[in-house]
Amino acid sequence: MAGEKTNIISPAGFAALRAEYDALFAEERPKLVETISWAAGNGDRSENGDYIYGRKRLREIDRRLSFLARRMKAARVVDPAAQPDKSRIWFGATVELADDDDARRIVTLVGDDEAEAGDGRIGWNSPLARALRGAAVGDLRTVQLPAGPKEWEVMAVTYP
Repeated sequence: MAGEKTNIISPAGFAALRAEYDALFAEERPKLVETISWAAGNGDRSENGDYIYGRKRLREIDRRLSFLARRMKAARVVDPAAQPDKSRIWFGATVELADDDDARRIVTLVGDDEAEAGDGRIGWNSPLARALRGAAVGDLRTVQLPAGPKEWEVMAVTYP
């Protein structure tokens, strides 16, 4: 697609996208099509819940399959263990940060499709990840948050 950014993703993240696509396409969609066909053969479709809700779910699955296909097509799989400069923060780095109050936070920079902030995995294009790119231990980085700017010091950088 024209104008679509490259989707940087780890090998595990790409495998997860592929597994979801395969499960929807090979398992859930065919079962649903079978149910819709059965329901269509039962007569009046305007009052047939299996038919109506089956068609709705089929549209949702097709939308998700289309989204996953676009994301996988734009994907650039990057192995974090293969980063040449492990002293700086790049894709796949696990970073320990400290703020002004010495509150510590550990985050891992992952692909946007793999991000889960509650687990400490932040997307590569998130404001914090963009601010941390290229930083080394001891560097101070300021992140613009909705509540205002916040400064973080890089305490440690590790790679898998």
